[in-house]
Amino acid sequence: MGDTGTVRNGEHEGAVRAWIGSFTSAGGRGVLAADVDPGTGALTVTGASDAVADPSFLALAGPLLYAVSETDEGAVTAFDVTGPEPRPLGAPVPVDGSGPTHLSLAGGHVLTANYTSGSVTVLPLAVDGTVRPATAVLRHEGSGPVADRQSGPHAHQVLPDPSGRWALSVDLGTDSVWIHALDPATEEPSFHAETALRPGTGPRHLAFHPSGTHAYVLHELEPVLTVCRWDAETGTLEPLGETRVVPEGAPGPSHPSEVVVAPDGRFLWAAVRGDDTLAVLALDPDGARAELTATVPCGGTWPRDLTLAPSGRHLYAANERSGDVTWFALDPGTGVPVRAGAIEAPAASCVVLG
Repeated sequence: MGDTGTVRNGEHEGAVRAWIGSFTSAGGRGVLAADVDPGTGALTVTGASDAVADPSFLALAGPLLYAVSETDEGAVTAFDVTGPEPRPLGAPVPVDGSGPTHLSLAGGHVLTANYTSGSVTVLPLAVDGTVRPATAVLRHEGSGPVADRQSGPHAHQVLPDPSGRWALSVDLGTDSVWIHALDPATEEPSFHAETALRPGTGPRHLAFHPSGTHAYVLHELEPVLTVCRWDAETGTLEPLGETRVVPEGAPGPSHPSEVVVAPDGRFLWAAVRGDDTLAVLALDPDGARAELTATVPCGGTWPRDLTLAPSGRHLYAANERSGDVTWFALDPGTGVPVRAGAIEAPAASCVVLG
């Protein structure tokens, strides 16, 4: 599968670790822990925990890792990740929603996007960081024109904006982004506005420009990216235009999954399943325009997730169907990923580093 060892080099400082989520129902090992060589990007697995079913998405906060259980019941679990393998802290906490696909941290809360039930759940954190029972469920409403995928709402991602004043939920079923205000006193979200995107495109995930003035919405049902202006003062998301993330005439089928933006705002990368490629898009200086400049193989099959190393020098693709995580060195001039190695990770769905 390529390089699996860790090369220690005195020129590179700072311990970096990775955690990989996977689908236990498809043969995954649950949550895997790995050491990361910050110079080469190489991963070395140190342990795993299958204590939670289908931990498909993860979020890191210091010594704690949070995982959604993407099951019909839906739950969140906190893990202590200070040791060689993740250690669950208590039983999974129900999200009062079905099929959670994403979670993020907003102040003292965990927010989950529940795909099957089309809702966002708010779960407060205890002083020690463990998850407490849900205090609110925000339900989306609506549908889209693609009958077999958009008969109702399907919240796919929820995350706070860079200002910490808002939480944005991307809904594949309603072709929209739902914007919630985060109460400055309680940190709990409440509905503020809904931004409609082109019908039938199936928005899946978004990422912010490092300036905080633009956001990029990646769509699953069409291989396009919508560039938006973001106003954190008013909580307004304004679509500006679309850019394809596969070349014209690409054989497909094309089902984009994840989008990440370079720390310096020069490049954006998107993972595309079916084509099994990573798209490189160049951003203009203020982030208002995106241009597809290259595509490269993802190193496996069905890249469900894409993650940047904290240094911004390496990119990691979780290839679900080929069961591996591939890492790439990024060309600093062009942003083009160059394959550097891989490890086996059955039914891999998510990678986080920190």
